[in-house]
Amino acid sequence: MKTFKLLFSGLFFLLCTLSVKAQTSGVDFFAGEWSVLVKALPNGDTKMIFVLEKKDNTLTGAVLDTAGNEISKLDKIEINPTSVTVFFSAQGYDVNLVMNKKDENHVTGNMMGMFDAEGERVKAKK
Repeated sequence: MKTFKLLFSGLFFLLCTLSVKAQTSGVDFFAGEWSVLVKALPNGDTKMIFVLEKKDNTLTGAVLDTAGNEISKLDKIEINPTSVTVFFSAQGYDVNLVMNKKDENHVTGNMMGMFDAEGERVKAKK
């Protein structure tokens, strides 16, 4: 019985460690600036900049227009190892955008489950 408890405890700690590491990798990948093009919106295709900042192993940020003006702060961010969902308000509506990792510098996804989106990491200016 003692061996069973020890084995169960070890397995529990291993699972906790793996889930924390998976969350961190999603945070690390998505931190930064992303230029996202949302296609086929009622007013046409729209490009937005998502600025995601890493703070205490989570993300915070804002949505900017292409001129760099803030549209909205991000209300909530759900992080997964290969995707992130950001929630914000725009033009009086609560909106969400899902970004799925495509490769190291590109994402694909959708806004509100209806409009396709694709984006790329904004390279730091030297």
